[in-house]
Amino acid sequence: MKAVFDFTEEKMQKTLDALNHEYGSMRAGRATASVLDKIMVDYYGVPTPINQMAAVSVAEARILTIQPWDASTLNPIMKAIQSSDLGINPQNDGRVIRLTFPPLTEERRIMLTKDVAKYGEEAKVSVRNIRRDAIDKLEKMKKDSEITEDDLKEGKEKVQKITDKFTKLIDESSDEKKKEIMEI
Repeated sequence: MKAVFDFTEEKMQKTLDALNHEYGSMRAGRATASVLDKIMVDYYGVPTPINQMAAVSVAEARILTIQPWDASTLNPIMKAIQSSDLGINPQNDGRVIRLTFPPLTEERRIMLTKDVAKYGEEAKVSVRNIRRDAIDKLEKMKKDSEITEDDLKEGKEKVQKITDKFTKLIDESSDEKKKEIMEI
């Protein structure tokens, strides 16, 4: 029975981690290197993440610098950023690419908070599906006479507690991201 709980908690933790990664890649008014995670550069015919081709750092609160290790990759990186949905026009001085993040408009902030809520709800649905799978496993164990009726009831309660814990963590993460987005 412990294996079911451990597996459930591990799967729910992965869901929370994926949500936090998704939130990290959302542009929220200040520069973070993780906004570049989804952008792939065609590097000799191979789609390659920017962070594997260059040093990415935050120069100031709203400025991200990208310094390619190979100067010949400067233009492909520029093109990949321009064709992405980032909405920022990169500038370069021949060695370093600079991304200046403009302050978000009120309208854009509201759209982003809606996206945050949507991702949070998707994560909660995933957590509830994991809970359902765990309860199904417990019921199968009861049917196969591996556990008693009391164990099943106790197991369902424990799975629900784990679910409640992760639902609360998802809500906290979503609220934190919404607050960050609405910050001017």
